[in-house]
Amino acid sequence: MSARRQSLSGPMPMEHTDDTNSRRPSTSTRPNADASHHNRVAVARTRIDQVTHHISPRLPSTLAKDMSTQSFKQAPHKLLVIPGPIEVADDVLFANAHPAMSHVSPEFIPVFGDCIRMLREVLFAPNAQPVLTAGSGTLGWDHVAANVLQPGEDALVLNSGYFGDSFADCLETYGAKVDQIKAPIGSKPSLDEVEAALAKKKYKVLTFTHVDTSTGVLSDAKGLGELVKRVSPETILVLDGVCSVGSEEIRMDEWGIDVVLTATQKGLGCPPGLMVLAASKKAIAAFEKRTVPPNSYFASWSRWLPVMKAYEAGTGAYFATPPTNLIYALHASLTTITKGSPSLEERFQQHVATSDRVKDFVSQLGLQQLAADGKKDGAHGMTAVRYPQGVKATDLLPKLVAKNIVVAAGLHKQVKDEYFRIGHMGVTVVDKQRGDIDYLLNSIKEALAEAGYKP
Repeated sequence: MSARRQSLSGPMPMEHTDDTNSRRPSTSTRPNADASHHNRVAVARTRIDQVTHHISPRLPSTLAKDMSTQSFKQAPHKLLVIPGPIEVADDVLFANAHPAMSHVSPEFIPVFGDCIRMLREVLFAPNAQPVLTAGSGTLGWDHVAANVLQPGEDALVLNSGYFGDSFADCLETYGAKVDQIKAPIGSKPSLDEVEAALAKKKYKVLTFTHVDTSTGVLSDAKGLGELVKRVSPETILVLDGVCSVGSEEIRMDEWGIDVVLTATQKGLGCPPGLMVLAASKKAIAAFEKRTVPPNSYFASWSRWLPVMKAYEAGTGAYFATPPTNLIYALHASLTTITKGSPSLEERFQQHVATSDRVKDFVSQLGLQQLAADGKKDGAHGMTAVRYPQGVKATDLLPKLVAKNIVVAAGLHKQVKDEYFRIGHMGVTVVDKQRGDIDYLLNSIKEALAEAGYKP
């Protein structure tokens, strides 16, 4: 069993295995007669620290980074396998602990610029304009509502769960006229239904949740892109990818997706706190043709687009302070995703394989998924599992916590007490040496048996 799944008695600080102070014996328990000796030792150690600090900047930057990241390990903690936030790799968490930096310093500006460029790679969108700001993925809805739509314009929301309801509510808050196509719980609107709606009315925007975290349903992004290009090419297609970017294939340019919005705490494998968005030239053109100013201050592209372009150009600019440490963390994660092993294509394949394994395991136990057809319509980064008859959340979830496993309870208001949700994305999937999936599945099987369930 890995260190992170050892029994925990309470919150634990992060550890650095090369922390000299953590190995120093406490002088408070030594005899007073040894005080002068320990004072001399303390002075010597202080001098060593000063010398080390003085010479360390002269190490080649790549060597210094390797020495630091290789010696950093997270403290033991419960295995987090919810659909976000997810487990964060050691190097990403270490990058998040970067010393405080000015957001317009010459050291930080290229890091931000690299993040913008690497996001295009993740989305296969060489012509898109990324936008990164402080905030949750929900803020991406405001960006769409305030910049792409104008009050009184029509929007069509494809609703496959809780987040379709919420996106529609956000658009209406900004004055859009919203129609919805609502699917039964565990399903998604069919392409035929969408085509019929587009034939009846011209919509400025069509939105869909790529993976609705409340149901685990995966929408057909490619099929929707082809449909919009064929039936209503002027409509701006918006993909809510909060629970899909990094774990699901998204070919933004090829498929005709105009806006992708997401966050950092799921498939991108970072701590939460960054809103990430990419806009096509078509979406930017719609913004530039507005007849009224954006009806948001913080989410206005008139403020953010010049800032993003400046960072990418290597000059930097200011509207609101970006979360610099999260940008360093995102840079570390995107570097692994776009330039490391597995490759981006292999990463998607591994998420599919792991998803199949989890869903097959669930079926072998005799359990049902919330998704009507888990293999066909289910997300590859999460699985929503119905409790077996006679087992409730209070019977199962505490038993998993006792095994240092954290899964998520149900979210969809109509059935929230009938199922639980498992996240399987990011480092938990691609780093096989961790053994996360093996431990997760074994723990679920044991916890169900302890709850009295017999397949």
